[in-house]
Amino acid sequence: MAKIENIFVTRIYSARLSGQAARRLNEELAAAALQIASDDVAGQRWSEENRYPGYTSYASLNDLTWRSPEFGDLARHLDEHVADFAKELDYDLGGRPLQLDSLWINVLEPGGAHPAHIHPQSVISGTYYVEVPDGAGAIRFEDPRLGLMMASPPRRKRADRANRPFVTMAPRPGMLLLWESWLRHDVPINESESERISISFNYGWGEG
Repeated sequence: MAKIENIFVTRIYSARLSGQAARRLNEELAAAALQIASDDVAGQRWSEENRYPGYTSYASLNDLTWRSPEFGDLARHLDEHVADFAKELDYDLGGRPLQLDSLWINVLEPGGAHPAHIHPQSVISGTYYVEVPDGAGAIRFEDPRLGLMMASPPRRKRADRANRPFVTMAPRPGMLLLWESWLRHDVPINESESERISISFNYGWGEG
């Protein structure tokens, strides 16, 4: 009898911060993100110069967890989930913990998108979704083998999810997604009439 096994699996970790405390944290994060976006002139300039459709603090601020207590609260949640994900990935960390080394705000305006990219020099990356209006755009992950498939035929339209070259996930407010940082991903066009607010981050392999 024939047997098919799944090997070299690509894992995506998904969780939802729920409850009254989580809803309050989300409201506080949204307010803080918009205030920082309004005040951060350097970030506004970088976003414009690099054609980011909206605002990102990616290249301008590296102290959000100290600047606003809401981001510090979020970071504590992230630490717990990343530790759980690392166990699922069977990482042998040798006593050197995974540490949050960057965290930034994204305010994606209507009509905006973010091209495909990876997160070099990191181990685990992710995004926490603060405000996601209907039609605001999903996140799309790309099969890391895509460039090596050479003469492979295309997949059927209704192909099993595990066999698709691209997999799209629709976020909701309070949703957390984690993935290994080598996984290429993009954000399709925000087709809503409102801004989408998210917080992205990277974890590196720290020193013991």
